[in-house]
Amino acid sequence: MGTLFDWITDWIKQGLIDAVTSQFTTMFESVNTQVKDVAVQVGQTPESWNPGVFSMIKTLSETVVIPIAGVILTFIACYELISMIVERNNMHDFEPSKIVQWVFKTAIATIVLTNCFPIVMGIFEIAQHVINESATVINGTLDLQAQLTDLQTQLEAMSMWELIGLWLEMNIINLCLSALGIFVFVVTWGRIIEIYMMVSLAPIPLSTMGNSEWRSLGNNYLKSLFAVGFQGFLIMVCLAIYAALIQSITSAANIHAAIWGTVGYTVLLCFAMMKTGGLAKSIFGAH
Repeated sequence: MGTLFDWITDWIKQGLIDAVTSQFTTMFESVNTQVKDVAVQVGQTPESWNPGVFSMIKTLSETVVIPIAGVILTFIACYELISMIVERNNMHDFEPSKIVQWVFKTAIATIVLTNCFPIVMGIFEIAQHVINESATVINGTLDLQAQLTDLQTQLEAMSMWELIGLWLEMNIINLCLSALGIFVFVVTWGRIIEIYMMVSLAPIPLSTMGNSEWRSLGNNYLKSLFAVGFQGFLIMVCLAIYAALIQSITSAANIHAAIWGTVGYTVLLCFAMMKTGGLAKSIFGAH
């Protein structure tokens, strides 16, 4: 009777060991996948992320927003011309250089407006170059081979009830990591959607660049573009720090320390990624 009971206990214990090992592997593979997916998403340009959406945004900008920006630019140019005439005593103190300056300024503003989409994309190309260069130094892949050997030894030394508790713990943690994965997804995809929305209205703030009184609108827009572009670089920095911290997890002597350490570092990654947008705007002085 005792032999049969021992056999059943060993059979249940072996099943629990296999289940915990499988969940442990799945958990770390999920972490690896999340790091790689974030690096891929952040490393894409607005055009390559979704060509269909990019084409729609470009069409909207060129057909709907640019005419509005053209009206704004015309108003600003006329306002400057009238102000210049009034200031010069209704042309009695006329200086031809002022007219040349006004014509030149208006021509530059028109060129900027008609080429606003390439200008905006050029800013993101600069940011993406920096991001892609930083991706080459990040290695977030966890090597599980050595840890799985130690894990097997630790699990075999546990009782059946300890294994049941660990199995339940692993299930809860896997659910938490899935939720954190959704959060990371929202942050990375939210950034690219924010880029599309900013690009769609690019002609309006850029149409104000030729006027000293309105120029702050355009300047702040350009700062915001640089901020949202280089937010991707800050996300890559977060991944680099996370990858360096997570490398020590697999060498933990205790399986519980490895599990909760992974969760803790992943929560830290999510918190840091959430702060990247505000930090980037603070660095570039955008508001």
